[in-house]
This record gives sequence, structure tokens and C-alpha cells, in this order.
Amino acid sequence: MPATEEQPTALAVAPDAETPDSSGAPEPTEAIGLPEAADVPETGGFAAWYRARPLIGGIITVLAGAAMFLSSQLDLGNLTIHVGVEGMQATILPIVVALAGVLAVAMPAHRIFYGVIALAASVYSLVAVNLGGFFVGFLLGCVGGIMVVSWAPRRERRDDGAGVAAGAAEVEPEPDADAAIEVNPGAREAAA
Repeated sequence: MPATEEQPTALAVAPDAETPDSSGAPEPTEAIGLPEAADVPETGGFAAWYRARPLIGGIITVLAGAAMFLSSQLDLGNLTIHVGVEGMQATILPIVVALAGVLAVAMPAHRIFYGVIALAASVYSLVAVNLGGFFVGFLLGCVGGIMVVSWAPRRERRDDGAGVAAGAAEVEPEPDADAAIEVNPGAREAAA
């Protein structure tokens, strides 16, 4: 057998009449020997991304910011409704609430901070932004902020192959009821 150097194998592509380049040259990803799609394990796509962040709470918080903003920009005929220091609070506060919702989804590690900011801004909107967007923005902001704060990532399941028996072996037995009463036997003697 002749000794040959091992080289990465390039995947050959049969020329098609449908492809614009039918010269038979492999595409750049095939030339470097990347695995085929069947070889790559599927990570879950959107479902995995969705489980890794407080998406529903963030969306509700963004909707709260939109409701507050729209309530502060009302124009009913000749009557324009603005509450706050020349409308500044009515513009900045909804942006803060919506931004807290977006950032909670973008950075789930800081979800508690952004949830508390959304809750505080929603409560303050009762005073600053037309009763919190006529209570709709206030309620959405409180619910969204609570959902963001209370969200926790799912724990990965351990598959040891042993099944239920391995899980049962890890559970500690409950202490005996008589042993729990006799926690400090010297205290009874000192009291007598």
C-alpha cells in the first residue's frame, strides 16, 4: 500500500441544470469539509431560544409601554391631552417601560433588574402618564414586570440511563421523629 497523506475530503456536487454555476466546482462550504446537515444535531431553534428568556413577560411589558405612550399622545378634536412636565414624562416613561421589556428578553441574566424597573415605572405612570395609560398600561406593565421577575430558565434533565432507581437513591431518608425531638439532650439536664 502506498503511504498517502490524509487530506480533508471535499464533498463533490453533481452539476445540475437548475444551478447557475454548472461547472462542477464545489461550493466554498463543501471545499473545507463541513458536515452535512444530517450530521449536525438540531438544537431546537426557536423553541430553545424561547425557553432561554422571559419572552411573554417582555412582550407584555413592551405592550404596556405602547399603551402608555399612545394614551399620552391623544388628540381629540381641539383637545390635546398631556400630563407631566410639559409632556416629557409622558414620553420618557413609556420608552423606559418598553425598553425594560426588550432588554429583559435580550439579556435574561439581568431579568430581575429590568423587571423591577418596569414595575417601578408602571406604578409611577399612574401619576405621570394619564393614570398609567388609563390603567391599561399600568396593569400590563405590572403583569409584564412580575412575569419578567418571576421567570426562571428550565433546568436540564439528567439522563443517567439508570432511570428512576438513580433518582430514588439520591433522596435522603427523613429523620426519625424521636431523633428530631432529642436535638439538644444536654439542654433538658441543664433546665432541671
